[in-house]
Amino acid sequence: MKKILRFTLLSLIAAAFCACDNDKAYVAPMEVSPNNLAGTWQLAQWNGAPPAEGNYVYIEFIRKDQKYVMYQNYDSFSPRKLTGRFALTTDEELGAIIYGNYDYGAGDWQHRYIVTDLSSTSMVWTAKDDLSDVSLYVRCDGIPESITGGSDNSETEK
Repeated sequence: MKKILRFTLLSLIAAAFCACDNDKAYVAPMEVSPNNLAGTWQLAQWNGAPPAEGNYVYIEFIRKDQKYVMYQNYDSFSPRKLTGRFALTTDEELGAIIYGNYDYGAGDWQHRYIVTDLSSTSMVWTAKDDLSDVSLYVRCDGIPESITGGSDNSETEK
């Protein structure tokens, strides 16, 4: 009887240690949809490093009509405002894919991007044709007026 009692007590102690929770709580990613993408995002990391001093990319997704407004200065000295439409599709193996085109007949985005780890505050884009091209975007309140020149870059209906 003592052996059974000791074995039971030992089992309960082992179970208690195994049941301890680690400090990281798993947060399930949100569904990638125009509704969940709506808002303004800022590039926080590109290929594991923050943008070089003074470089930026801001993109605002407008869920109505699936449009976007982007301000960036990666390929020019001054801010460039780019507009267009975006679309989402789902690949069975890769998950959500975002792609788009530029207004004024400027063509399609250079890559289609696999969108992962979408949360209310961040998301990761990986170029579908170049898995080493990884961008981390964080949600922000809006595009700074110093970049937009004070123009209204937001749509009323998101």
